[in-house]
Amino acid sequence: MASSSRFKNYIRKAWRFTKRTLLIMFISSLLYLIVCRWVMPPITITQFTNLFGYGLKRDYVSWDQISYNVKLAAIASEDQNFPDHGGFDWDAIDRSLKKAKKKKKTRIPLGGGASTITQQTAKNVFLWQGGAYTKYIRKVPETYFTKLIEWVWGKRRILEVYLNTIEMGPGIFGIEAAARQYFKKPASKLSRAEAAMIIACLPNPKRFTVVPMSRRVSWRYPQIVRQMQLIESDEDLQKIIKD
Repeated sequence: MASSSRFKNYIRKAWRFTKRTLLIMFISSLLYLIVCRWVMPPITITQFTNLFGYGLKRDYVSWDQISYNVKLAAIASEDQNFPDHGGFDWDAIDRSLKKAKKKKKTRIPLGGGASTITQQTAKNVFLWQGGAYTKYIRKVPETYFTKLIEWVWGKRRILEVYLNTIEMGPGIFGIEAAARQYFKKPASKLSRAEAAMIIACLPNPKRFTVVPMSRRVSWRYPQIVRQMQLIESDEDLQKIIKD
């Protein structure tokens, strides 16, 4: 009986500790998310891990210092429903699931093959990249952060943070560092073609290089330019990206 009582007491203590830890994590993550509504994240997990391999080239810039062309290119290439969805593009997710089923592949998890700019931002800022097994663990907090930044930050701030934190080359993070590395100019001066070239390196900027231009980037960026022309007149889009 004594050993049973000690075991139950141990379980109660462990549960109290777990609840306290989860509560602290929730509050701290919420406070950090709110702070990032106005302040760029000091460093992300992906940026930190690159310090020990490719180094870290990064220069955060404000919304007004990012070319209109870059904002348009990012949405045209990565998430054309960005102005309209609430964090998740359910139509794109449904298409990905149907495509996977036709190819007799494993069912794609939430966000797989249809990751929105909001999801990518949540993952880049608060979580981690890659991992064959950990990516499934990541989906729950990714959903949490995705919805929160939609509610707290809003579309313009999400796009601003996205363009400042996403990897755009080996150890190159953010559009300002990419613009200076590839075209020797600030992000505010990028042309449509230059913006499209940089965005075309996603989602694998270490493999799909801008300079020297990989086959994938040379094939992809003209498509992005065409999509930019097609979606540019959308009123909801213009409300977000117009200075």
